[in-house]
Amino acid sequence: MLATDTASTSLGIDVVKARDGHAVARMRVTERMVNGHGIAHGGFLFLLADTAFACACNSHGPVTVAAGAEILFVAGVRLGDELIATASERTRYGRNGIYDVTVHRETPTGREVVAEFRGRSRTVGQVQ
Repeated sequence: MLATDTASTSLGIDVVKARDGHAVARMRVTERMVNGHGIAHGGFLFLLADTAFACACNSHGPVTVAAGAEILFVAGVRLGDELIATASERTRYGRNGIYDVTVHRETPTGREVVAEFRGRSRTVGQVQ
């Protein structure tokens, strides 16, 4: 799936793990992602979290898409920050699922959460 996902790959998103309902993706914030306030545009954080979510919910095999999602921005993100999105399956029931994604950055004092995302999935097809 990710091999043909030009939206994610063109932004430099690297999926480092995707299996058993979990995924980890990372992305460095570039000049093209920073808004007029000097912070990363929230749409790019959403895209990173959504990519991790998509990889987690598709890790079971059948084609699965987002039925809905929301994000809470916790801290501003700056040019050059490397963000890591960790997706975890909360539950699957029938063709539906719920996944949580935490987006964080590493700082000299440790891990700092910058956003929390919750996605709802729907299985729509067979294994491709």
